Amino acid sequence: MHSKSAKHTNASTTRRKRVVIVVYPGVTLLDAAGPAQVFSSANATLASDGKPAAYELLLASPVGGDIETDTGICVRTASLCAASKHPIDTVIISGGAGVFDLLSEDRSLKWVAARHRECRRMATTCMGAFVTARAGLLDGKSVATHWRYAEELQKLYPDVHVEKDPLFVRDGEMWSAAGVTSGIDLALAMVEEDHDHQIAMQVAQSLVVFFKRPGGQSQFSNVLHAQKRDEAGRFSELHAWIAENLQANLGVEALAQRSGMSPRSFARRYKERTGVTPAKSVEMIRVDSAKRMLELESVIALKRIAKETGLASEQRLRRAFVRHTGVSPQDYRRKFGANAE
Repeated sequence: MHSKSAKHTNASTTRRKRVVIVVYPGVTLLDAAGPAQVFSSANATLASDGKPAAYELLLASPVGGDIETDTGICVRTASLCAASKHPIDTVIISGGAGVFDLLSEDRSLKWVAARHRECRRMATTCMGAFVTARAGLLDGKSVATHWRYAEELQKLYPDVHVEKDPLFVRDGEMWSAAGVTSGIDLALAMVEEDHDHQIAMQVAQSLVVFFKRPGGQSQFSNVLHAQKRDEAGRFSELHAWIAENLQANLGVEALAQRSGMSPRSFARRYKERTGVTPAKSVEMIRVDSAKRMLELESVIALKRIAKETGLASEQRLRRAFVRHTGVSPQDYRRKFGANAE
């Protein structure tokens, strides 16, 4: 993974923000490639509007050269030393199983600490948070990492506030993502900060991202929790049908008929496999759909959202929303909507 944008250029002759993505043997490819693609696509989006490219991308590793990722695909990198010869705007430290070898490399940790003092912002994806924590940069700060490693990170670094749930967290100049696809969400948020919401949405659209997810969103939706418990996927097709037919009659009798079961058997088997009742699952799917509408649209009326998601009334929408998210639809829109502050 190498592009002409990775060439060194004199910072005084370009207005591009240098983004250095730190990798190492065993790095998770998507942790590095996801953010890189966002910034590259932002350049393309700006170019389509007749504007100059905003970012210069560079992959860097402790000693440079070809680095083998977790997929077996090799990427070409500059050394950390070479990467810091010119000013850096943003440093992103990628996650991956090889991160634990990096934790024992004093020179790399010192490089990270030095760049933190100099660059405008620093970010980690997934297990990359172990690096910034080891470098002493996260004491007293909130950080996100993949849910699988949150407990270990907290145990090793008790002075760090590990957020187990969010897709990504920003605490001052330090950003952190849960990893994998959430690195794309983090990079989109950075593009939005550097430009505006519209540019970020255009980039998301160009990447065929379903929608630009806000950082405070959970790594898992309530629906995904229920689906995960259905290990055999017995009700996967039913869940997909429900999501496409939210305004239909989704009572137990109708769902049982679609599943080819008696209502009594369906209700019992469904709860055994998912841990929730059919009615609660339907409500969770409707609330998830309402959340997406609130995130994407800043003016759509709550009454319309209630109708389109099958929740019928604004009052019922509010009750269901509070039940599953702990906040009202209005508060959710203020925090995560297109015009969120």
